[in-house]
Amino acid sequence: MRATVLCFSGLDPSGGAGLQADIEAIGASGAHAAIACTALTVQNSQQVFGFEATSKELLLAQTNAVVQDLPIRCVKSGMLGTTDNIAALADFLRAHPEYTYVLDPVLVANSGGSLGNQATLVKAFVELIPLASIVTPNTVELRALTGEEDLEQATQKLFAMGAHAVLVKGGHEDTPDYIQNTLYIAGQQVAQSRCPRLEGEYHGSGCSLASFIAGRLAQDETLKDAVQQAEQWLFEVLQHAEIPVVGGQRIPKRF
Repeated sequence: MRATVLCFSGLDPSGGAGLQADIEAIGASGAHAAIACTALTVQNSQQVFGFEATSKELLLAQTNAVVQDLPIRCVKSGMLGTTDNIAALADFLRAHPEYTYVLDPVLVANSGGSLGNQATLVKAFVELIPLASIVTPNTVELRALTGEEDLEQATQKLFAMGAHAVLVKGGHEDTPDYIQNTLYIAGQQVAQSRCPRLEGEYHGSGCSLASFIAGRLAQDETLKDAVQQAEQWLFEVLQHAEIPVVGGQRIPKRF
């Protein structure tokens, strides 16, 4: 069977982000996706209206069932929703140090709307950061996690918090013509990429990027190569993204 990525992520009914984005991106990477659902959300391509988090007991029951019969090689987390779910994931990862782990520290949906209490989630994420093989924050999340405005200082503070590698995603920065991502490993910048900034807003691009990275890592790709392949793939699928309604965010065409 294909190498499997176990994703901790929420259900987005629109299919643009969350667990459907994980499934499609990981499938496109050549791996198989298994899902431990962290929450049911009420959202579309334009806004999050609410959510109901899975209990930690149900979350762990899902993961324990999956690890018994699937070849898990990597874990990826997106929306976790509650501090209880973050603590449960941390316990799970400590019990399985053999798994590579991609942490996408989701705090707020790009379409607008809360995916949990940001202040409490930020404090709880401190427990996950040292367990991650790579953390993939956008610049809004990076500043929120570290309390630092300067991006270089914020990145180095994330390493001081125990990070092993960080991919800083620059889509929220004021660069009208391009988006710049920077990859750091062990505190050192090892790669930087730029792509043209496409027209419009996109629903689930961060989920897709982190999940494709996880899929390649599950297949023993090096971290640097996995990130670069994921960035190239994401740009292609965003170029073909579909527009659900006027004013809505575009949904990446991952297949």
